[in-house]
Amino acid sequence: MAVMEKLKMFVVQEPVVAASCFIAGVGLFLPAVVRPILDSLESSKQVRQPALTDVVAGVTGKKA
Repeated sequence: MAVMEKLKMFVVQEPVVAASCFIAGVGLFLPAVVRPILDSLESSKQVRQPALTDVVAGVTGKKA
């Protein structure tokens, strides 16, 4: 329980540093969890690239 007491004292004495450490922890934790979940759902499938002529026709407004 001594670790929890030290953590509480740290948060009380340095709230900005504690919040920064918390945000950094979340930033490191999320990619390690979210990316495998997205991969397992297969939501990151590669999209087929359109033909260059279709892109040029869409930008210029002219039919190929």
